[in-house]
Amino acid sequence: MADQSVRGPTSYDPRSRPAPSAAGTDLLALNGMGSFDWDLEAGTYHLDPVGLDVFDLRPEDYDGRPASLASSVTHEDGLRLDAAVTLAIQAGHLTFAAYFQVVCRDGSLRWAHTQGRILRDEQAQPYRIVGIVRNADEELAHAEAMRTLGADRRRQTDFVRATTEALARALTVQDVINVVTDSEGLRRFGADGLALGLIEGSSMRLVAATHPPSPALRAQDDFSLTRLDDQLPLAEAVRTGRPQFIGDQDQLCARFPRLRPYADQMGINAGAFLPLIAQARTLGALGLYYGDSHEFSTEDRNICIALTSAVAQSLQRAVLFDQEREFATTLQTTMLPRRIPQISGGEVAVRYRAGRSGREVGGDWYDVIPLPHGRVGLVVGDVEGHDSHAAAIMGQLRIALRAYAAEGHSPSTVLARASRFLAELDTERSATCIYVEADLETGVLRLARAGHLEPLLRHRGGRTGWPAVRGGLPLGMATAFEADDYPETRLHLNHDGVLLLCTDGLVERPGQDIAEGMAALAAALQSGPLRTEELADHLCHEGSGRAGTEDDMALLLLRRTSAAGGRVPIRAVLHIHQADPEGLVEARAVLRQILSGWAATGPVGDIELVADELITNALVHTDSGATLTVELLGDAGPRVRLEVQDSSSEWPRRRTPGETATSGRGLLLVDALAERWGVQPLGSGKSVWCEFPLPAL
Repeated sequence: MADQSVRGPTSYDPRSRPAPSAAGTDLLALNGMGSFDWDLEAGTYHLDPVGLDVFDLRPEDYDGRPASLASSVTHEDGLRLDAAVTLAIQAGHLTFAAYFQVVCRDGSLRWAHTQGRILRDEQAQPYRIVGIVRNADEELAHAEAMRTLGADRRRQTDFVRATTEALARALTVQDVINVVTDSEGLRRFGADGLALGLIEGSSMRLVAATHPPSPALRAQDDFSLTRLDDQLPLAEAVRTGRPQFIGDQDQLCARFPRLRPYADQMGINAGAFLPLIAQARTLGALGLYYGDSHEFSTEDRNICIALTSAVAQSLQRAVLFDQEREFATTLQTTMLPRRIPQISGGEVAVRYRAGRSGREVGGDWYDVIPLPHGRVGLVVGDVEGHDSHAAAIMGQLRIALRAYAAEGHSPSTVLARASRFLAELDTERSATCIYVEADLETGVLRLARAGHLEPLLRHRGGRTGWPAVRGGLPLGMATAFEADDYPETRLHLNHDGVLLLCTDGLVERPGQDIAEGMAALAAALQSGPLRTEELADHLCHEGSGRAGTEDDMALLLLRRTSAAGGRVPIRAVLHIHQADPEGLVEARAVLRQILSGWAATGPVGDIELVADELITNALVHTDSGATLTVELLGDAGPRVRLEVQDSSSEWPRRRTPGETATSGRGLLLVDALAERWGVQPLGSGKSVWCEFPLPAL
């Protein structure tokens, strides 16, 4: 015990306080308390019989000295008691209290509690401590039980909250099933197995089971679809609307004999069967199975009922969501083309994926339009908004744009007319769109873009890129701002090259920069297979694998294939408008792609330079645009023939420019670089042609 040589100040002197009476001692004993009297000056520590019993001491084994109690208290608790007494004396406290463990004679431990009062003389010096000791095992056991009960209740509350939060994120019935059947769901229910059935008319369909029966049992008795009047636990829970808790296998099989083979083979020894009720409507039932006999406490029953209520509410919401989603998907699908026409010289694949937003129908669409002279029109667009109004506008706009394209208008005219059509619908919606007119014989693509994502190209060697395609304002908005002029861009698609048109739902992700999505899409296109159908599946899979699928997505793939018999087309035609400031730049790029597709080598740079001079002459010295025809000839050795046509009947003149002249050298370059050249009259103008020999291909 403590060294009492330390004296602390106090103003209280209870020296004249009488000792406790016999009646008081008897009352303490009746309450299971013993008393002690510690004379600090004499160094004695008196314990009454109850106090001795608390320390598990016999009277003959105790000599009344404090040091003799040291062996009856654990070493750590002895140090704590000494520290508590010393602190109380030094701080001038009147009392102290502490719990400690007693070492019984048989070596076992039990808890005890002591509380003492410090008596001091006129000089505030402690001379005596009196108090009580008592057995605290039952008290601490009760406190521990209360702590355990509190922890259990907190754990149950946490389970209910975690399950409710997980179910709140579940949109579809399958999402709800995933929440309740995963390992966390079973842990929250405290079950070893689970079965979930939903009502279908007068039957109930088993939609989830964590421990499905073996094939032999399936053949014997199939529970996947049962009648509600069957003598089965889930059906009975639905009929009665009351939860049932069965704690042992004998009771379970006696009540539902058809379950005996399953219970024996699957080791089911207890079960809880709960109806799924939401807003007074029974949706189905949930069965929980346990491998051991199970005593369902009040807390167990409450948590099962609370979790089942959360599951029922989520299922009700999910069933409605699935119905709305099916309605939305059906409506959207009917607005899209029923079939994609076969095209000569190419393969086309299309895909549409609805967003995860209930009845919010998207306005994304695609179309493939056969055009005169073997050409094909390709369209991908997106009407603003996600509702039935957007879908209705999309259907009208798709039909109108298809009609304008079929009339043979240029891409810029098709979009301009579509913009005016949308504006005349008297709606506040706008739409983005990209329209491509593809000549698969020559590989020439004519594109116009209305606020839409640019196309993505994969060249024959596997290289991918987003070519710059000039565009205008979205459809409808352009007309409102009197800016429905859509510049046209020309690209060239090599054999086995792929053109990808898509809506932003394929590349935009919440919290992600769109440039990252575009880079990921380009990488997926580069690594994808050759055939368009397989490639479309690959791109959709890669897109769904990235986080975020809230928006609709439409994509269209065009692959240019070789002509019949593997023959490479040997002629391409390009149109350069006089009012198009970028036309000459695009013509150079397309010519370079054509020559690359023919694997041409040798004077490729000379061919590009001469073509540039001839086109420039036509644009500068005539009142119209120019048409460039490129041919690969092979009758007298491989060579490239260029021909530039314009509407002017005035023939070009060879001039002799001075040293400081800035023009007049075009024909000199043609004459110096081409093997031969000439001019031919046409009914509406003329053509200037030239030829360049190539090394053997």
